[in-house]
Amino acid sequence: MSAIAGCIPDAAPDLPLAQAVREDAPLVLRGRFADWPLVRASRHSSREAAAYLRRFANDGMPANAMTAPASERGRIGYGPDLQGFNFRREQVPLTVALNTLVKYLDAADPPMIYLGATTLDTFLPGLRAEHPLALGVDDPLASIWIGNRTRVPAHQDLPENLACVCAGRRRVTLLPPDQLANLYVGPLDVTPAGQPVSLVDFAAPDLARFPRFAEAMRHARTAILEPGDAVFIPSMWWHHMEALDGFNVLINYWWRRTPDWMETPMNALMHALLSIRDLPADQRATWQEIFRHYVFESGPETADHIPEEARGVLAPLNDVRAATIRARLHERLSR
Repeated sequence: MSAIAGCIPDAAPDLPLAQAVREDAPLVLRGRFADWPLVRASRHSSREAAAYLRRFANDGMPANAMTAPASERGRIGYGPDLQGFNFRREQVPLTVALNTLVKYLDAADPPMIYLGATTLDTFLPGLRAEHPLALGVDDPLASIWIGNRTRVPAHQDLPENLACVCAGRRRVTLLPPDQLANLYVGPLDVTPAGQPVSLVDFAAPDLARFPRFAEAMRHARTAILEPGDAVFIPSMWWHHMEALDGFNVLINYWWRRTPDWMETPMNALMHALLSIRDLPADQRATWQEIFRHYVFESGPETADHIPEEARGVLAPLNDVRAATIRARLHERLSR
């Protein structure tokens, strides 16, 4: 596996963050957030980092946590035969979760404790203000991830993603979007945390069961991130995240390069599974051509032969047309 090409302090320290996250390839930013207060606290000790977070904790709303026995080795995934999951979901005040993580810091074989995608401004109000970020995008969604040694299976996210390591080390493994077939993705509709995930255990891949995974790893990029480091993960790049220490905190920022009124493409995939996948082969081929023409290779010439006022859904998309299409789909799917 090759190391992710990155911005390191002695190579490009003045590269604006807003420029760095406009690339189409992953990028490691070494030490870019070393001066954040949470990072400084974590470099002193995990206990100090937990104490710093407790200052902001909003315990009026319980946070969603995942817990699993030590035998799962921190891996978040499915149970045997993909029946259920290998973890329990619990709701706990954030302070309780932090105290429990501190309690197990010196344990040889602690249970897995993981709080994933916790909305930063809801559960830790005021924390964002002390951690400035000149991202150059409007209103990114900020989340915090807190846990001990955990392994999040490879998955994709539609938004662009800047993941900033604030406590503990993380090993990130990234793969291009075109490795879908080699990653043996599980169910699309029943998932551990919202996104479909690879069924391959990256720490101990079963190549007899998943032989194409070896090819996927030939395209993998990996890096170990220290507190203060960050990684930019472009939209739809596969990423496997492994927390390497007993107390880990990551803050990430998500944003899309498209307007909020655009639907997620996963809805289109679900509709295509419902309406196209099981058609006879010749009909599927016809619809493949239709999608090519109207969606994947669409341009100004697609509807040039139609007067502008008559183009309907073929006109350039805006919030009003998007609402019209959404209402029409809702009506048809509700029949």
